[in-house]
Amino acid sequence: MLPVYRTLLYATDLSSNAAHAFRHALALARRFEARIHILHVLPEVEPAVLNFVATVMGEERLADMELDHKDEVRQEIRMRLEAFAREEIGDPNEGATLVSEIHVRHGNPVARILSEADEIDADLIVLGSHGKGRLHYTFLGSVAEKVLHRSKRPVLVVPLG
Repeated sequence: MLPVYRTLLYATDLSSNAAHAFRHALALARRFEARIHILHVLPEVEPAVLNFVATVMGEERLADMELDHKDEVRQEIRMRLEAFAREEIGDPNEGATLVSEIHVRHGNPVARILSEADEIDADLIVLGSHGKGRLHYTFLGSVAEKVLHRSKRPVLVVPLG
């Protein structure tokens, strides 16, 4: 039996060429009458950086700033993703039927993509992969590669320029 895709998770880093991967998600959504969940993960700040900033600013002031700005940043990214989806889809009526929800989360990108896919019971995860070269992958790995290896769900990795 051929797979049927009803729920797609499109994960984006908001890079300038991420629209290429979104177009693949759109094509699949149109073909299968599927719904797309758009996800952007805000990575957590490294503890060493936080410690340095806390030392310079003071812990209380940093904590207040983090609380104030997390919601602002999340809302700004949500608005950017909504505008991005509207522009790529073109037709506002079709947009309402294709994009189910926009999620902006904090945390480890790989873990959040996989947990979000489980939470929405995604039939397919769609994400782009940036070609960084062999040395980069050897030492750091990539989000797409890690999702591909850890996912129990099908993953479509679209090479980005």
